Amino acid sequence: MKAFAMIKIGEVDWIEKDAPTPGPYDAIVKPLAVAPCTSDIHTAFEGAIGERDKMILGHEAVGEVVEVGKEVKDFKPGDRVVVPAITPDWRSKEVQRGFPMHSNGMLAGWKFSNFKDGVFAELFHVNDADMNLAYLPEEVSLEEAVMITDMMTTGFHGAELADIGLGYSVAVIGIGPVGLMAVAGAKLRGAGKLFAVGSRPACVEAAKFYGATNIINYKEGPIDEQILELTGGEGVDVVIIAGANVDILKTAVKIVKPGGTVSNVNYYGEGDVIPIPRLDWGSGMAHKKIIGGLTPGGRVRMERLIDLVMAKRIDLSKLVTHTFDGFDNIKDALLLMKDKPKDLIKPVVII
Repeated sequence: MKAFAMIKIGEVDWIEKDAPTPGPYDAIVKPLAVAPCTSDIHTAFEGAIGERDKMILGHEAVGEVVEVGKEVKDFKPGDRVVVPAITPDWRSKEVQRGFPMHSNGMLAGWKFSNFKDGVFAELFHVNDADMNLAYLPEEVSLEEAVMITDMMTTGFHGAELADIGLGYSVAVIGIGPVGLMAVAGAKLRGAGKLFAVGSRPACVEAAKFYGATNIINYKEGPIDEQILELTGGEGVDVVIIAGANVDILKTAVKIVKPGGTVSNVNYYGEGDVIPIPRLDWGSGMAHKKIIGGLTPGGRVRMERLIDLVMAKRIDLSKLVTHTFDGFDNIKDALLLMKDKPKDLIKPVVII
């Protein structure tokens, strides 16, 4: 089959590869729509997870089931499905501990284009199909559905990790598609003042649409100075990090109140150490909690997010700014994500 792959760090190209086959609990899916992610850029061009040899890229897809293993009960060939970016091994101790995203190892629920071939192929493999696939309703468009698989679930997880309560003040740093969904998730959970940190016009307008009450443009001055001024020096209850490099944690710790939470869903692709400013963290005793997490993934998660879209609690169409038609345009979409022009939020390829 034809696929688009990471050849080595810094090099991507089309390859031919053997088609996958299902185990007894698995499914083989052909993509109907896919989307490149900034994580793909970190992986392929920055070597964030190390060297990979002809590994198929991509972890955001909706598709049609082609084949299932003999133990699969709920899905059959022809079913249209949403495929989460995170597909845990549901027969693992970590599931019983409440952390399926780390099933059988840290971050091991993230399999596509990490531990195994991804979805940028004519066919791709899904483990534990009954627990990792969700039916795609006709009422949900392909563009919306592919946003659910990673952008929506990851952004919302930022709000969940922070346990946002009614009226909490929240700052979201980085308003790409994940950050925009963090803004939307914070609003749904009842945030009051909602600061969105970013500069690209398309993202700024979308952040306002999703519930931001204040826009902080980092090009107009240090983020911490702007937010502390607007909050009378107090800072905010919650900071959600959805973008930037490892140094952003210095800013987050400065602007979160004692007793507040810094929630990270950002994928740091470079650097060996993430610095925490000692004094701003109260020499370690300020009750400023720092938590980071990989989104849960799995079938139930996808079904609940689909229900939010169906109930019109959220409009995902604002995320998709560029649409490509045809499998052969995956490369162009990926390189667009790498270049990040000012009018880009998220590209989608309709197969």
